[in-house]
Amino acid sequence: MGLNARDDRMIARDCPVRYPELMKLPDTATVCIEISRFSFVKRRPDGTIAFVSPIPSLFSYGSVEGVEAADGDPQDALVVGASPQRGSTVEYPVWGQVLFIDAGVIDHKWVVGPRQITSAEWDNVVLFFRFYAIAKRCMGWRHPSKGETVFQGIEQQQPNAG
Repeated sequence: MGLNARDDRMIARDCPVRYPELMKLPDTATVCIEISRFSFVKRRPDGTIAFVSPIPSLFSYGSVEGVEAADGDPQDALVVGASPQRGSTVEYPVWGQVLFIDAGVIDHKWVVGPRQITSAEWDNVVLFFRFYAIAKRCMGWRHPSKGETVFQGIEQQQPNAG
């Protein structure tokens, strides 16, 4: 995995990114937690099951309030360095994003947390999403999708202090 400096961000990539300039991330985000850390099940706001993951989430996971992602859904976010429970809402600095393509559609996930994320924690994010992409591709072999599912790497940023 190569690292390239760009502005005040670091980018780690497993493969070339095939889209225009990456969007500038905000300094903070308010995240509604949909999946508690170590859960397999993603639920909709009404409590019904939206998705059952092939592996437990190593992170609390949710959507960013008021932000639409490239796929038209609310922007995904994962929480590193804390374990808020499903149904809670947290506001944390945005430390970067996971560059992910799901069935041919850009589906990046913002990475938030209460403190700067360590290199070991970033390594865990990378390992999780490498495996997650493989697992999602394997789950889809019976239902071929319109495009590829691939983890493309991570982009780190240093939020502004003020």
